[in-house]
Amino acid sequence: MADLSVNLPGLQLRNPVIAASGAFGYGSEYRDLLPFEQLGAITVKGVSPFPSDGNPTPRTAEVYGGMLNAIGLQNPGLKKFICDAQYLPFLRTLPCPVIVNIWGRSIEQYAEVAAGLEEERQGIAALEINISCPNIKEGGIAFGTDLKLAAKVVAAVRKVSSLPLITKLSPNVSNIGDFAKCAVDAGSDMVSLINTMPGMAIDLESRRPLLANVSGGYSGPGIKPIALRMVHEARKAIKAPIIGMGGISNGRDALEFMVAGADAVAVGTAIFANPQCLLQIPQEMEQWLDRQGIKKVSEISNSLKI
Repeated sequence: MADLSVNLPGLQLRNPVIAASGAFGYGSEYRDLLPFEQLGAITVKGVSPFPSDGNPTPRTAEVYGGMLNAIGLQNPGLKKFICDAQYLPFLRTLPCPVIVNIWGRSIEQYAEVAAGLEEERQGIAALEINISCPNIKEGGIAFGTDLKLAAKVVAAVRKVSSLPLITKLSPNVSNIGDFAKCAVDAGSDMVSLINTMPGMAIDLESRRPLLANVSGGYSGPGIKPIALRMVHEARKAIKAPIIGMGGISNGRDALEFMVAGADAVAVGTAIFANPQCLLQIPQEMEQWLDRQGIKKVSEISNSLKI
């Protein structure tokens, strides 16, 4: 049987499949559905220094090739996340690594939430920095689409946190490799990509958008070719570990991302239809590796032949 274990900076995974942020809630929602001891790792929904109710409903819509969401980063805020039994206290009981996604509307807010979690780091394996958020001090430009802002966010978090850092990159840039290198140079141990892509859907009869927010983030199988290309480009730019994501729903998808240059993968939208995919995908990966006579999953990482 192939060895599926993966070692990332400060993170040891029993298999390379991680539950992506936003699709897995805060873990407790799946306590009766999955054996956590069999999971590679989980990434919880984004945490900000302040509570957020998110966007008005409807804020999800099923579309061709995936789904749209405009949740708006709803979360309980840092204080409640740390203290409430359903959040960090529950996560500390889990037998798999827990990655906490963080965000803010200014550089100072990113640093604030990172510093708060540094004081409560027990049970937290790593932080994932969501840089797709708008910077209210810069007229709403997303941190992840400006190299200087991206570097400042990562550096600010690195200054206050000793945890392994993963920077989640936005796909809405001209050269993803530049942003991968920028994040690593600023102190990120790893990068994850891609985040959702902007899209919209319309109800023809009412001539109204399906989302109250009009537009939202597009995810699911439809973005897989774009995500694969970006992972490949990021790998050419950096040597640091990459967590690939975007439309993964089976073992072959996950292995393709690793061939393109990923060291591990994250699964999001597929969880909504089938939470068991977090168990099935590693099994399918192992079966393929066994058929190919490959002893360890890391052997295929960045093995693309051109």
